[in-house]
Amino acid sequence: MKIPSYRYSVLRCQRLQRHISATTRPLAQPGDDPKFKSIVDSPAVLVRAGKKKHGPGLIILALIPITAFALGTWQVQRLAWKSDLIAKFEDRLIRPALPLPPKIDPDAIHEFDYRRVFARGHLRHDQEMLIGPRIQDGKNGYLVVTPLEREGDGTTVLVNRGWIDKKFKKPASRDTLQACPPDEVVIEGLLREPWKKNMFTPKNAPEKGEFYFPDVAQMANLTGSQPVWIEETMTPDLLTNWAREEKGIPIGRSAEVNLSNKHAQYIFTW
Repeated sequence: MKIPSYRYSVLRCQRLQRHISATTRPLAQPGDDPKFKSIVDSPAVLVRAGKKKHGPGLIILALIPITAFALGTWQVQRLAWKSDLIAKFEDRLIRPALPLPPKIDPDAIHEFDYRRVFARGHLRHDQEMLIGPRIQDGKNGYLVVTPLEREGDGTTVLVNRGWIDKKFKKPASRDTLQACPPDEVVIEGLLREPWKKNMFTPKNAPEKGEFYFPDVAQMANLTGSQPVWIEETMTPDLLTNWAREEKGIPIGRSAEVNLSNKHAQYIFTW
């Protein structure tokens, strides 16, 4: 018996539907597996690939700015200290000169550094000492240190009279009356703590008459003086200095503070 076409189409659709239902299964989900663990259950652990230790070069590079900052800060502090020190010395320079007391405590001299003083007495030229060589205006020479024996109390102090050219090393080669005055003199100068030797300065050899730096205690013992150091001062004048140099008369220093202060430059450097 022949099946009508419309019923045939219906039957085919029914068969196709049953086939699809029989062959189609719902897809399995990861959560259906009892052994499955999500990222919530086990958070991810960060693992650095190719981990490498920092070498010494990187450490040194990191230390450069830190070191520069530390040195710059230190120079700022040094600048403030040096500026205050110079201001203190300049204040002492503008005060009238004081008569030098008969007895002076060596431990208290630093409190009067750069203080203007004057003393009267006779220069002991027979105990003269030369410190050098010392360069001045490109010429080689020496600083003349002579004990000053004061009248009345009989005490003696050391006087740095100034610079002479090396050709006048021997007293006999100088203008005797002016370079080595025999009469009573008045010395005006600065009470000072003299400079210290550095690592390149040779040791003094007093037995040979060789002095490379002012060891006040040593010089005082040699001459029977108090360990007091006075730097004779004079008004700077080019013609006067030239005339004194030609006669072997010591050229005294000017009454001014001569401390180096380059800390501001070092601050900008660092």
